Amino acid sequence: MSVSIVDIRRAADLIAGSVVRTPTIRSGPLSDLLGANVYLKLETLQRTGSFKDRGALVKLMSLSAAEQKRGVIAVSAGNHAQGVAYHARRLGIPATIIMPQGTPFTKVRRTRAFGAQVVLRGDSVNALEPFARSRAARERLTFVHPYNDVKIIAGQGTIGLEILNDLPGLDAIIVPIGGGGVISGIATVTKALKPKIEIIGVEADLYPSVYNALHGLDTPAGGASIAEGIAIKSPGDITLDIVRRLVDDIIVVAESAIEAAVQTMLIQAKVLAEGAGAAPLAALSEHCGRFAGKTVCLLVSGANIDARILSSVLMRAMARAGHIARLRVTINDQPGVLAKVAAEIGDAGGNIVEIHHQRMFYDIPLKFAELDTVVETRDSDHATEIMRRLEAAGFPTRQTHHTKSGR
Repeated sequence: MSVSIVDIRRAADLIAGSVVRTPTIRSGPLSDLLGANVYLKLETLQRTGSFKDRGALVKLMSLSAAEQKRGVIAVSAGNHAQGVAYHARRLGIPATIIMPQGTPFTKVRRTRAFGAQVVLRGDSVNALEPFARSRAARERLTFVHPYNDVKIIAGQGTIGLEILNDLPGLDAIIVPIGGGGVISGIATVTKALKPKIEIIGVEADLYPSVYNALHGLDTPAGGASIAEGIAIKSPGDITLDIVRRLVDDIIVVAESAIEAAVQTMLIQAKVLAEGAGAAPLAALSEHCGRFAGKTVCLLVSGANIDARILSSVLMRAMARAGHIARLRVTINDQPGVLAKVAAEIGDAGGNIVEIHHQRMFYDIPLKFAELDTVVETRDSDHATEIMRRLEAAGFPTRQTHHTKSGR
């Protein structure tokens, strides 16, 4: 069982007007930064914030009237869940979504807001499938697989049609891989119409399931990934067959690279991307020499990143760039001294973000205290300048990696 270009063209006709025909835009900042001609396919602009709208709608519209009336059930870490829930509500189909307990709150909340019944259970998408299939059989529901389904793959493949229509002169398309549904669809289209275009898949190094399968490896898959949308322990048999035949290469990227890509995508390209959506940029960044001077399209697959995670990513990036300095300052524990320290930092151009007064450490002399201070700075040189100024004013200072009382 596989998918053809004919299936994908039919899917495109089926969903026309019901999903967003997303733009493919050139990113000047990313092109300059990476030395390639970089385009972004913005599936972030779909109604549910990810490409999953496409396959979900194709699958739901393929059901008989009786199947639609009984309802559907799906397993998802969030984006497939939202796609199924949104279009099921539009079509009047009852939907139940089984989600891992660690799914970001924003994805759980949005899925419920689209009208689905959400059940939180287990710790991974793959582990939940037997439970969902058992419930589907018991309640006579249709199981909507997130990737290993020809209707789903055909729907996701419509992205490829749009990319090739917008950019016929591409050299490569870089696509995130979880279970392999979207890359299978895009590869099917591309190799049928423009076979010289490279199709490159990207996996998180915590979940190298497709890379393992293609290379005969058994590297363990698991752990808390920032790219939970591609945190899949095993691909489907349908998708893996397509990937074997049509995908040119798989790149595995580290969590740190994906985190940096989320930040770069937002700050440089002005595009909000979740971890999976930023993974293609991580691959391009780590292999920019390979793509130098080429025209490359990155599939920005989704924007549904948890606000807490995004905040942490940006704060950590500021710290790495030297825009946030964590300083521990020793002071005489007397009235007015704290104000003097604040004045020295302010006069040096620093902005105090937080400050904590520590008096209880046993290795501090009785009449002294320490201040744990988080200061916003221009760069690492500016942080050094502030530290020297505090030292000159009689306040011994050192830089730490903690914002609170840890020593």
